[in-house]
Amino acid sequence: MTHPQAFQDIAENFSYLDDWEDRYRYLIELGQALPPLAETEKNSATKVNGCVSQVWLVSERAGELLSYRGESDALIVRGLVAVLVALYSGRPPAEVADVDAIALFDELGLREHLTQQRSNGLAAMVTRIRGEAKALTAA
Repeated sequence: MTHPQAFQDIAENFSYLDDWEDRYRYLIELGQALPPLAETEKNSATKVNGCVSQVWLVSERAGELLSYRGESDALIVRGLVAVLVALYSGRPPAEVADVDAIALFDELGLREHLTQQRSNGLAAMVTRIRGEAKALTAA
């Protein structure tokens, strides 16, 4: 399965960064580049439970494809949201449901330096995205 170009670009950039501090800075930059959600989009329906930080994910469907937008009040988590948005946006629901972001984050070396709480939050975001996609494929 090929991944969207936006994610491929991120993965390639991470491959050039050997130092964890550089990867950390790049992750923060990715998060800072995310457009903010409207205040009305930050609600109980879009809030991701299981994250220590405040995280909101908005999914939208355009024809057969899903797209995602998100935000967090924590810099690193916002960067994780940016990577997930790049990974999952522009795919049909069945494909979103099949993509194992956790394995991809491990391949990129992104999870090895995350705290347990951030790692749990990442898992909660992935579970939310894939669960919504699975529900759409079943409908």
